[in-house]
Amino acid sequence: MTRSVVVIGNFDGVHPGHQQVLAAAREAEPGAPLVVVTFWPHPMAVIRPDGAPKLLTNLEDRVALLRRAGADEVRVLEFTRELSQQRPEQFVEQHLLPLDPVRIVVGENFRFGHRASGTVGTLADLGRGRFEVTGLPLVHVGDEETCSSAVREALEAGDVRHAAELLGRPFRFRGSVSHGDKRGRELGFPTANLPVPKEYACPADGVYAGWVTRLDGLDAHGAPLPDGQEAPTWPAAISVGRNPTFDGHDRRVESFVLDRDDLELYDAPIAVDFCARIRGQVKFTGIEALIEQMDADVAAVRTALAEHPCR
Repeated sequence: MTRSVVVIGNFDGVHPGHQQVLAAAREAEPGAPLVVVTFWPHPMAVIRPDGAPKLLTNLEDRVALLRRAGADEVRVLEFTRELSQQRPEQFVEQHLLPLDPVRIVVGENFRFGHRASGTVGTLADLGRGRFEVTGLPLVHVGDEETCSSAVREALEAGDVRHAAELLGRPFRFRGSVSHGDKRGRELGFPTANLPVPKEYACPADGVYAGWVTRLDGLDAHGAPLPDGQEAPTWPAAISVGRNPTFDGHDRRVESFVLDRDDLELYDAPIAVDFCARIRGQVKFTGIEALIEQMDADVAAVRTALAEHPCR
């Protein structure tokens, strides 16, 4: 039976740095099945919940992106208090050796075991005579390290273009369309509304240009797509925030699909891809001023997507 090459990490966002780790593993052991070991929930959500980072992807997307990056198999370890207490040697014995690795590939900043006491060197010592270990440096975009934290910082600043540079693709926010206040429809700008769970990353409040994609295999009206037809994607003006003009409280991603007033998206799973920031969030004193600004926003979105489609 062929031994495997194993890659370990959180892989939140599956950015180019993560992809390089998988590519290096494949290159080092081209004949071995590539097994990725990842953790869910994020270890910090268990160890120190108040300090847990906001997630860039949900587990379903993470697994899909890892497979697209070359993983033959993705093993998801449930991260629990018990797992966090394991010594490095226990972790290797219980979770890595059963995969029969010929080589384990990790980033050079990889830590494991109780109180993150295990390093790449620790892993190499524990693998001596049983498997090889390769530790890889972080990938750089320009003079900046590509890491999940840098992507989060770009999103917090509303810099979705830089986030896309770091991710190697536009940042995607997904969810199921909920019933909103229907004010947008009354104003002539109907929107598909997604709540923003507190544990997930989202761009800073403001207005953005991007794309909306339906994810359930149905068309704009809820009918099944023909076999082999790609999911429908539409250009959109996207508002992120709490709707301050109407004193809203819940943070939402509200997408106005351009040139379509026939979409039936309630309860449908959609993805929103962010391409460019148009402006920050503003509280308007009257409906007329709001509508005038929304017209200007739509025009700006058309220009931004023409100049930077980012699809």
